[in-house]
Amino acid sequence: MTSRARIYQQPKTAMQSGLARTHGWLLEFEPAEARRADPLMGWSGSADTQAQVRLRFATSEEAVAFAEKGGFAYDVELPRTRRIRPKSYVDNFRFGRSENWTP
Repeated sequence: MTSRARIYQQPKTAMQSGLARTHGWLLEFEPAEARRADPLMGWSGSADTQAQVRLRFATSEEAVAFAEKGGFAYDVELPRTRRIRPKSYVDNFRFGRSENWTP
């Protein structure tokens, strides 16, 4: 049975402003079985140990080489380009603003 892997660049979360830990590439395996609730505690889990594996690589080529060497089928997700809109704090006090300060 061959596992299917997903290779992607981790995006930054909405809770962080910096770009730390977003430049590397991750390889994650798709779950082989559905998660189920434990009858005693009610926690969700599965017997699939590959769902816990998360490998980090410096480049996508390294991740692809690892997947090909291991015989895994893989999908490479290219990162979206980040669009930065320049903002100026001075524009809040500009004469002739189109919006009011208060509603």
